[in-house]
Amino acid sequence: LYLLDGGGVHLKTILTNADGRADGPILEGSAFMRGHYELRFHAGDYLRSIGAALPDPPFLDVIPIRFGIADPKAGPEHLHLVRGSA
Repeated sequence: LYLLDGGGVHLKTILTNADGRADGPILEGSAFMRGHYELRFHAGDYLRSIGAALPDPPFLDVIPIRFGIADPKAGPEHLHLVRGSA
């Protein structure tokens, strides 16, 4: 996770669980503040780790998701990135 305001500051690195989720809040307390953020999902690393054969370069490698927090008073429990299903 990066805070983009102020030149891009690395805040935290986490590994997701078997369900593809973080085991707890990514931001909490004083770290949960107004700003522009970027999550980087390292899909290529994950796919390689489970033995997937990827082309070079892979179609999906590092997947950035940018989002903003306008009202930190709302709390992190109201912000979720979810995966959809077809």
